Order: sequence, then structure tokens, then C-alpha cells
Amino acid sequence: MKVLVTGADGQLGQDVVQLFHDSGHCVVACNREKLDITDQERCQQVLTDERPDVVIHCAAYTAVDQAEADVEQAYAVNAVGTRNVAEATEAIGAKLVYISTDYVFDGQGTMPYHEYDNTNPQGIYGKSKRAGEVLVQSLSSRYFIVRTSWVFGEYGANFVKTMLKFGVERDRLSIVHDQIGSPTYTVDLAQFLLKLVETARYGIYHVSNSGVCSWFEFAEEIFKQSGINVELLPCTTEQFPRPAPRPKYSVMESLSIRINGFDTLPHWKDALKRYLQGS
Repeated sequence: MKVLVTGADGQLGQDVVQLFHDSGHCVVACNREKLDITDQERCQQVLTDERPDVVIHCAAYTAVDQAEADVEQAYAVNAVGTRNVAEATEAIGAKLVYISTDYVFDGQGTMPYHEYDNTNPQGIYGKSKRAGEVLVQSLSSRYFIVRTSWVFGEYGANFVKTMLKFGVERDRLSIVHDQIGSPTYTVDLAQFLLKLVETARYGIYHVSNSGVCSWFEFAEEIFKQSGINVELLPCTTEQFPRPAPRPKYSVMESLSIRINGFDTLPHWKDALKRYLQGS
């Protein structure tokens, strides 16, 4: 199978490229220099020339706080860029995987969100990613929308790396305890995508590691598994103001994974252990 990956230099993209390559697939890794998704003609040219069987669309504007001030660029990448990729993918009859986010929900609920629950994004990042979802659904006939959350992995910046850095530099840390979600290890997510694209089980999927925690509990486990001794102090979202609103409760139920016959992802504590061990 020939697979084209957008955002190939990103945190998830690098694991996707590596895993698909190691699994014997022909991988076309497209970073921003090779494929600027905001350029409609370039998208059409690259996909027409390469003619992949599957496009895994990892490229995105992910600076959540910056997006509040950089509205046009957030929509240019997450909405218009996704439209360009969707149109070009559809034109060659390929499957499309669009990586989305828990931020498409408002986070005001108390029960895990199902894949087809109503969305209600609050910030520009979430709104622009939801716009991408709508365009994929409108323009693609063979699509997988994969929403994920709290992503960590070997590449790029993430919460785990930040905690490990602060744990060495500081004796005491204040961590938000009233935002609840599910961490996701990029390797586990990439492995799920590998299984998913070999099927025609199209639709929306919620894909995070199993289990639920707060950012405070996530930090506790990071330091516990790492053997780092640091004092953690719980704080509220209001005590740690940011430009963009954060979902208070963004746990996503992996209903589509189960009813389509896939295995749920391992528990996030197991995923964290493997990540820290470099596996």
C-alpha cells in the first residue's frame, strides 16, 4: 500500500512514517516544504503525481493559545488546508485519514463523549479543527476522522517532556487538577491507524489510550515512574489562566473502535511506561 503522510515532521507524523515504513508500506513523507497544504494547486499536483492509496493528514495548526490571536492562519491550515487535501485525495480515489481533537467538544459534560455526540468547540483551535472535520465529511467519500487527546511521544514538545524538564529544575510544581481527559501515546495511535486504513470501516473514531486522569494525576504518574522527587501542588484552571479555553472534561468514549471490531488502546499508564523506557 502506498501511503502519503502530511505533517510528516510533526509529533505524530514522524511515528506514522516510521511505523508504516517498517510495516512494509511505501511511504511518501510530506513536510511543509514538500507540501504546503494551504496551496490548493500544490496539493492537487503532489497527490496526482504520487497517487497514494491512503492519505494520513497529520498536518495542522496546533498552537492552541496562539490561535486566539492568529485566527486567519489557524483556519487557513486547519480548514482550507484540510479542504485542499480532501479534494485532492477524493480526485484520485484514495482513502483519507483526518487527525482531529477533543477540543471539538466544549468540555462541559460529565460523561465521556461518543463519536456522534454534538460538537461545540469553544476556542479558535477547536473551531478550526471542527471546520476541517465538516469539510472532510462534505468532500470525501472514503474518510476516517480520528479524534485524539493529550498526545505525547518521542518527537516534538509535549506534557511529559515538560514535566521531566521541570522535575529536574524545580522542587515544587503547581499542576491543574480540574481538567480531565485521556493521554495518548503517538506509537499506540500510529499502530491503530495502521490497522484502520487497511479496512473500509469509515467514519469517526475516538482514539486515546484507555483510562482517565487529570493533568495533576498525569504528572504524579510521570514522576512516580521516572523516580523524580518533586512536590506537586494541585491548582484550578482559573489559577492558571491561558488565552484559549481548555475543556474541563474531554474524555472520549471509544465506541467506534469497539463496534467496528478493533482492540481498544492500552491503558495510559502502560503507554507512559513504554514511552519512558524508549519502546
